[in-house]
Amino acid sequence: MTHSIPSLTGFTEHHGEWFAEGVSLSALANQYGTPLYVYSKHAICTAYRAYDVACIRANGSRRARIHYAVKANSNLAVLDELKQLGAGFDLVSGGELARALHVGADPKSMVFAGVGKSSDEIKFALSVGVKCINVESIPELQRINSIAKSLGLRAPVSLRVNPDVDAQTHPYISTGLKDNKFGIAYFEVLKTYREAALLPHIDIVGIDCHIGSQITSTSPYLDALDKVLDLIDQLKRDGIVIHHLDLGGGLGIDYGSDAPPDITEFTNTLLNRVDERGFGHLDVILEPGRSLVGNAGVLLTQVEYLKTGADKNFCIVNAAMNDLMRPALYDAYHAIVPIKSGIGKAITYDVVGPVCESGDWLGKDRALAVQEGDVLAILSAGAYGFVMASNYNTRGRPAEVMVDGDQAYLVRERESVNSLFANERTIGPS
Repeated sequence: MTHSIPSLTGFTEHHGEWFAEGVSLSALANQYGTPLYVYSKHAICTAYRAYDVACIRANGSRRARIHYAVKANSNLAVLDELKQLGAGFDLVSGGELARALHVGADPKSMVFAGVGKSSDEIKFALSVGVKCINVESIPELQRINSIAKSLGLRAPVSLRVNPDVDAQTHPYISTGLKDNKFGIAYFEVLKTYREAALLPHIDIVGIDCHIGSQITSTSPYLDALDKVLDLIDQLKRDGIVIHHLDLGGGLGIDYGSDAPPDITEFTNTLLNRVDERGFGHLDVILEPGRSLVGNAGVLLTQVEYLKTGADKNFCIVNAAMNDLMRPALYDAYHAIVPIKSGIGKAITYDVVGPVCESGDWLGKDRALAVQEGDVLAILSAGAYGFVMASNYNTRGRPAEVMVDGDQAYLVRERESVNSLFANERTIGPS
């Protein structure tokens, strides 16, 4: 497959040097060290507004609301910026709920999802008054009813439909097929809604569907949407009124060989189908994550060694699979560029990290003109980058910086080694 450098809002190359808005990546690497995640505020704002413009009708009324999928990038600075832009939040854990509350988000702008919610998480969500809990199974529905009873309230719920639609994406991030763990099987949805309507502490408010991530075609969305709209019609005949339609997220980005639809065009296509089928009265929710932040971030890493092998050359860097898991986990491609143009002839390398695993690689067969000490930028790392990072090999997670114009802000400090075992204890002498 042929790859190219993706077009990145907020990140540009001038005279052989890369910049985040008005700040050189070289200056950031020097000031904050590497590995380092760098985010562009401008890129996040631009992507959000591309969605938002399609969500407003010509008369000024709103036909859809954007709830950012926090799992894509949960840094508080990212959440706060999106809150200020007007976004609500799609949450899949009690920790993400706590983060959204910490930046001052209104609970009524939050949808709580996730396939394995604990009792404590459900109680937390109900206690603060989230807009809706998306239900993934019948046992979960019964648990929510019981917890709502103990709290003396009615729980607002939406059932997540598994429409058995192929999202045409990586199998690990496909969520809408019948053999995926997510949602309620399409053939069981009507029966489950009828059961939910009989539960005394359940208030049915919506219907939800999410089919996967890094989807680059509109057709799977339309297939799933039509199935869900058919269900809403059938539910109405049963006397069950749906107030909101949650279409989920999952729109892909360009990593270098992808061709996702334009955000505004994509959003208009979905919302126009909703209107054409006579459901324009519904409160529609969209839950983008990757498409808001994926191309708004890069990971900077320094070249430690250049190693010549019998069959491979290795560019060994100080970032690793614990910093950016996607290549090792999904065989995912990220474009990799020197932040300053190198001298000499480009040589083909596998870009690998220092972790003691053969799966610790960040890019394979990359033509790079680099020397030891140079800094590389791993592009399109704003989504599912830091949030999936770990401390494997007792490695501290990177610092994170957000750039706004010609100003850079440290939005997360680098973890020190001592902090990694601050909560651990030995049991003393035998």
